[in-house]
Amino acid sequence: MGKNLILMFLGTYYHTLENNGRFSLPKQFRQQDTTWVVTRGIDGGLLLMSKERFAEELGQVSERTFTLKKQRDFLRFVASTAQEVKPDKVGRIQLPEYLIKLAHLQKEIVIVGNAHHIEIWNQNEYHQYYDALQAPTDEVLGQSI
Repeated sequence: MGKNLILMFLGTYYHTLENNGRFSLPKQFRQQDTTWVVTRGIDGGLLLMSKERFAEELGQVSERTFTLKKQRDFLRFVASTAQEVKPDKVGRIQLPEYLIKLAHLQKEIVIVGNAHHIEIWNQNEYHQYYDALQAPTDEVLGQSI
């Protein structure tokens, strides 16, 4: 992937987490020869982004001011659980067991495009979180119009 290519991940996809911790990346999200980084999510679930995007995001955070404890803690929070993963020939990604447990993933998962990254959620937890977003979203949209 070149630096000029901006990936957009959009949509919600329902998939099954296999017993061995693999899932199929939706075809719309597959990129030829991409190495991904998967880590714990901030709001729940897991974050999945290209290795390049992950390095860029962490670089932006670390450039702010490394002397602030909250900056160091955030970097530690995200980087300490991160792991590189590479899809197999049919687009399946193997998730580490510790991340499956952190995100409470079970058989039914939701894969969500969130513009520049992908989120992987336990289906029930995703719907609880998403349903709770409706009221604040209405407030934000009402204020911006």
